[in-house]
Amino acid sequence: MEKILVTGALGQIGSELVVKLREIYGTNNVIATNRRIKEGYEALIESGPFEIVDVIDIKEMAQAVDKHKVDTIINLAAILSAKGEKDPTSCWNINMNGLYNVLELGREKRLQIFTPSSIGAFGPSTPQDNTPQNTIQRPTTMYGVTKVAGELLCDYYFKKFNVDTRGVRFPGLISYESLPGGGTTDYAVHIYYEALKYKKYTSFIAKGTKMDMMYMPDALDAIVNLMEADPSRLINRNAFNVTAMSFEPEEIANEIKKHIVDFEMYYDVDPERQAIADSWPNSLDDSAAREEWDWNPKYDLEAMTKDMLEKLRVKLDIND
Repeated sequence: MEKILVTGALGQIGSELVVKLREIYGTNNVIATNRRIKEGYEALIESGPFEIVDVIDIKEMAQAVDKHKVDTIINLAAILSAKGEKDPTSCWNINMNGLYNVLELGREKRLQIFTPSSIGAFGPSTPQDNTPQNTIQRPTTMYGVTKVAGELLCDYYFKKFNVDTRGVRFPGLISYESLPGGGTTDYAVHIYYEALKYKKYTSFIAKGTKMDMMYMPDALDAIVNLMEADPSRLINRNAFNVTAMSFEPEEIANEIKKHIVDFEMYYDVDPERQAIADSWPNSLDDSAAREEWDWNPKYDLEAMTKDMLEKLRVKLDIND
């Protein structure tokens, strides 16, 4: 990677990935793009090259690629699971038609492409524990449907047109830098904010619901490490299972209580998001990623909780 264009750069992953990529590859070599300006991201927008680009407009995409002499697109533009169920048409349009445009540019201009998939690509008929790299994928959400179709489309462009496509299946992502954007695993971010501010949190996910999670620093490393990996080692390429930890709501609450002893957890289950969570795996087998590009996360639940609370105390200016 030398000249990198990031779509969805003002989203949860993109806003942090752009910063990391600019530290590694140089500010002017990382072009942040988003379909609109979002309040609160002024510093990122002003810190380096930024373009208003909508992934469903291939002409806009092509102009940005040509203008900046891009050789890599990291395609993060997407509508997530919970929002996707409220607007499935937009979810399909952005997630699939946007990806198609990115892949077409990859074919025409010989670009390297990264597109993340998700645990949402699995469904209730998938083995729930230690979910294999290659297994049944019958998701029950539009978001999940777009992720399965996206995995297959990326495979097709690699096999048919030799486009260097790569990707991972992200679990729920937890970050102190930015709030999530409408996913089913969002509770695992909000809980830290609420614990520090109010010493209590009401979970919309039921007790005993185990899901895979990952701390954002590990997620960013996964993207960079996979994109820099020796292509001759890659067998799966576009949908590597990656994971760092798997826990239930009460487990993250108990870990927080080690630092905030009077923290209290309550439950008010959202049936729609609960149904989505119940359809997803409890834990993933990420041995393929470990074998093919040396995937090795640094954070477990204990280490993540300690770091999250420390960083959020500073961010929220909470001293007690």
